[in-house]
Amino acid sequence: MIVRDTALPGVRLIALEPTRDERGSFTAFFRESVAREHGMVSIIRQCANSHNLRAGTIRGVHFQAGADAESKYVRCVAGRAYDVVLDLRRNSPTFLKWIATELAAGDDQMLYVPAGCAHGFQTLADNTELSYLLTEEFRAGRDIGVRWNDPAFGILWPATCTMMSDRDASYPDFVV
Repeated sequence: MIVRDTALPGVRLIALEPTRDERGSFTAFFRESVAREHGMVSIIRQCANSHNLRAGTIRGVHFQAGADAESKYVRCVAGRAYDVVLDLRRNSPTFLKWIATELAAGDDQMLYVPAGCAHGFQTLADNTELSYLLTEEFRAGRDIGVRWNDPAFGILWPATCTMMSDRDASYPDFVV
């Protein structure tokens, strides 16, 4: 695993290193020792998948707050997604800044999103699936978000939004 820093402190892009042979490949996509070495949370409390039927679907931009704040490892296992991380850590030098990267099935990459950052994505292909390793369990009522098109952030999405939950579309403007 090769861990690279991004423009947002603590957000990491992880290049996986599959072992390939005539059968196919085997890929380790989490190692506690690598997580600790690079300052990433190494305790995983939940694993989850997000399956998305249509290209253009936007999910997010979400996070859990307070005692349930979570870090997450995100990997695309089917299709392609434009993955966005938004820094909402008030003490961060990159507060309110965002980065995006494309994750695709078979690209052998993963994204680490630290607690205090919000996460969202737009699917770039039908039947896109993202897999998550989460450092906290999902707690209904503790999950919150910010609006995907809030001018406070200016996130540039690559395509027209074709599908979104009512909840994600209705978040109010962010107040600094």
